[in-house]
Amino acid sequence: MLLVIFLNVISLLFSILTMMMVEPFIKLIFQGDISNLSPINAKLMSWVSIVVDLNAAQNSLFVIILLVVLMFLFKNIFIFLTQWVLAPIRSDVIRNLRNEMYYKILILPIAFFGGQKKGDVISRAVNDTQEIEFTVLNAFQMFITAILTVAIYMLALFTMNTRLTLFALILLPVAGLCISMITKSLRKKSLESKNRLGTLFSHVEETIAGLRIIKGFNAQQHAETVFDKHNEGFARLQKRIYRRADLSSPLSEFLGVTVVMIILVFGGSIVLGSNSSLSPALFITYIALFSQIVNPAKNIGTAMSNYRRGQSALDRIYQVLDADETIVCDENAQSIHSFETSIELKDVTFAYEEMEVLKNINLQIKKGDIIALVGPSGAGKSTLVDLLPRFYDVTQGSIEIDGINIKKYDIDQLRSLFSIVSQDIVLFNDTVYNNITFGLKDVPEEAVMEAVRTANAESFIQSLPDGLQTNIGDRGLGLSGGQRQRISIARAVLRNTPILILDEATSAMDTESEKMVQNALDKVMKNRTTIVIAHRLSTICHATQIVVLEAGRIVEAGSHNELIAAHGKYSQLVDINQYS
Repeated sequence: MLLVIFLNVISLLFSILTMMMVEPFIKLIFQGDISNLSPINAKLMSWVSIVVDLNAAQNSLFVIILLVVLMFLFKNIFIFLTQWVLAPIRSDVIRNLRNEMYYKILILPIAFFGGQKKGDVISRAVNDTQEIEFTVLNAFQMFITAILTVAIYMLALFTMNTRLTLFALILLPVAGLCISMITKSLRKKSLESKNRLGTLFSHVEETIAGLRIIKGFNAQQHAETVFDKHNEGFARLQKRIYRRADLSSPLSEFLGVTVVMIILVFGGSIVLGSNSSLSPALFITYIALFSQIVNPAKNIGTAMSNYRRGQSALDRIYQVLDADETIVCDENAQSIHSFETSIELKDVTFAYEEMEVLKNINLQIKKGDIIALVGPSGAGKSTLVDLLPRFYDVTQGSIEIDGINIKKYDIDQLRSLFSIVSQDIVLFNDTVYNNITFGLKDVPEEAVMEAVRTANAESFIQSLPDGLQTNIGDRGLGLSGGQRQRISIARAVLRNTPILILDEATSAMDTESEKMVQNALDKVMKNRTTIVIAHRLSTICHATQIVVLEAGRIVEAGSHNELIAAHGKYSQLVDINQYS
């Protein structure tokens, strides 16, 4: 940035020298020589006269024109160099900002996104960061150039006539204040606009995700009406913003020209006065120089307008960047690379904001156990397993692995103990190979194929056009539910972790797919500590311990036979065929 300022100053000096040539040119045209010049021009012409004879009018005219051409050339060379230096600064600022946003999205707790619309978060990460380049960085560049231009030109004008320049200095801030008042409300309106744009992004994202339901329920008209309502509100607000922002530029120009006219009147009276030190030629040069301030002064107004619009984007970005990282790694975190004895939940209570989901949970899971969590929807089963790898932190109580609170472990090493297969299958728009090896590096294809065979996925993967290198598209929607699930199981197998979490991994599948997936899961569960959430009796009846949850509390625990014999809640669930 120091280099940018230096290059700007050099280009402005050449620009001022170009304008200064007006005085000797006028004197040459009207009086036939260049005598009695202002001190700056007199010095400049004395340097030139060393090389060229300026006594002849034709020589002087040629030299003045040549100087103007050369100084314009050098001025524009330095302007280009300024832009050349600025280009990587601008692009790097935006790149770093996007990186910060993406990193923050990765490390923020899952609970943060529970209260956010996904489309709005995407809008902040992509649209708002780009808005920074269009507004804030442009404004910053304009401020540097415009303020330097005004400052250096005013310094030159002071050397020409102090009285007239002091008068100009009184007028310019008044014009600036008028522009500032016009643009003052832009930040608030722009923030509202970006929030509405985030709502539009969210609606589009929800539409694409739920297109099958929209078409199936013949709700296209309803979806279009909702979108049109949001879009109309956004467009109406944008009109007001554009009109307010667009007013600043013509207003700046009008005020600038008005100031020039006032100075013409005031300066003209000085020139016409007796014993004036301001000659007509120098006054015309003065006006020529002062007129060069009009555009930079207008740019200051435009920059203020852009900056205030950009501030709203910055506000939204910093709402994410400044969000609390509630789940953090302990400063003196202990290493953990294996699971040796047990997981123990001690008086665990957890609440989403003020809504309690789990209450006073006490549970011990020994190494090698298969623990089944059962209960009605909303009982807290998925929340309980999400606490183990610290997707959320307990509100009260503690969770210990091998006798040590999980908050004291390195969080990445803690999570490396778990593999998760859930009903919400997450696949990426990439190859089968890259989805299975996701997060791992340089995995041999033989190891991937071994995981594929364990997951009963070999036959259908080999039938794909490019086998493991076949791109499965967005979220793998080109595959059946059973095929997607077996890829996710292969991903879990490849990691070979000691603890496996199965969150309703066979729900919503046809009988054939369920059998293939269940066979794959049976292989994966061998020699691993497994926590299962399932609605199928066949999945849970062989569990070491079945834990029945209701309204966030453990109401029963024991083996399948023990719980059936007790004729309690579990027995009722089996009798009403919820587990079949």
